[in-house]
Amino acid sequence: MLAGLAIFIPVFLSTSIVCFKDGWLYLNEWFNWHTLSSFDEWNWALLGKGFAISLLIGLVAVAAAYFCFYGHYKKIWHKQKIARMFISNRFLEKENVTKESMFSFKDRKVTKAKITYFPRAYYQQKNGYIYVRIALDLSRFQKRFLELGEELENGLFCDLVEREIEENFVCYKFLYDVQKNRIPIDQVTVKSGSMKLMKHVYWEFDKLPNMLIAGGVGGGKTYFILTIVGALIKSGANVRILDPKNADLADLETVMPSGTVFSKKDGIMMTLRKSVEDMLQRSEEMKKMPEYKTGENYAYVGLPPVFIIFDEYVAFMEMLDTSEKMKALEYMKQLVMLGRQMGYFLILAAQRPDAKYLADGIRDQFSFRVALGRMSETGYGMMFGDTDKTFLFKNIKGRGYADSGNSVISEFYTPLVPKGYDFLTEIGRTVSEVQGASGDGVASGSVATGTRDVEE
Repeated sequence: MLAGLAIFIPVFLSTSIVCFKDGWLYLNEWFNWHTLSSFDEWNWALLGKGFAISLLIGLVAVAAAYFCFYGHYKKIWHKQKIARMFISNRFLEKENVTKESMFSFKDRKVTKAKITYFPRAYYQQKNGYIYVRIALDLSRFQKRFLELGEELENGLFCDLVEREIEENFVCYKFLYDVQKNRIPIDQVTVKSGSMKLMKHVYWEFDKLPNMLIAGGVGGGKTYFILTIVGALIKSGANVRILDPKNADLADLETVMPSGTVFSKKDGIMMTLRKSVEDMLQRSEEMKKMPEYKTGENYAYVGLPPVFIIFDEYVAFMEMLDTSEKMKALEYMKQLVMLGRQMGYFLILAAQRPDAKYLADGIRDQFSFRVALGRMSETGYGMMFGDTDKTFLFKNIKGRGYADSGNSVISEFYTPLVPKGYDFLTEIGRTVSEVQGASGDGVASGSVATGTRDVEE
């Protein structure tokens, strides 16, 4: 605000002087009583035009300065904040130096403090990221330098996406103004074992399999899942939907192939069991393929991935008796432990991921985790484990936090869905196009196998 006024006022006054240059020749006549009292004789058109032009040029100058120099100003501001952080945390060393005073008539010595050590830090903006490098010079502050991620993140109002130890430096990588990296739903693509969710965020499910989604009411969880479903089907993947609450995802039964959407307990348990059986069978079949090569995955031999999307799994587990819970957990455990190479991936969603249903190391197998909307500290702890991250709530639908598999929790925005977008219609159209192109269903023969099992 002050910087804007500092630009506007001089430009406005300078332009006014130019607009009224003829009037300055008669400045002494402006302040006599006759001139001041003769309002009707004033040239109001000229005055209005001059002030309007001055105002417009002043505003244009402020706007031009903002667009041209705002980035430079932000860099200086960030550097100043980092320097203040070093000083306020006393990351420096001083020693007293005694000198003779040059301004004294008597022989007198003055003792002053001299800074003998100050941290070396480098600030860089590149490709939408901010890099802060702090020298690891074996000083007594080095351990603290390795723990400054959260302080820098909050102080610079950025989002920490990576911390890397380089030779002689610790490098903190931040993303500034994350919301600008939000993408529309039509830009969500699945290619080469990776799904694009933001401009800088990808779920590389071939390398980091399985996704865990949590979100309260109104957080955008359902739209996010439907967006994922549409993108996966469009890519030719085999998608199986489990919705024990018979809610929005269950409506996909009207547009998706038969035997791929279930909301009843028997159908859900059957899908989990058949998915495990199909996965193990695929493992045997892959080894018999001529293209098979040790160490390669399903995509190498041309097989499509299979995604089991399980919404409100906590609510489902609460419906089961002890023996059924054990079976369901065993099925999910096998899928997340063994599924990556065979191309079987599990996406679990719930309002709050209860830890008792993700025991025995199952939670650690969910590489990509998303928490949307307002959640409690306990909920964040269930999602991301112990962390020093400061979680802030913003009343933006589809906004939350995500860990894309690098153990760094970052601000996250789900893809933008246009107003009036009809998921059922669009997904139904995509299913028809994929079926028309392949001639035998969405992805593989696994769907038909599941259908026969239900009919039996």
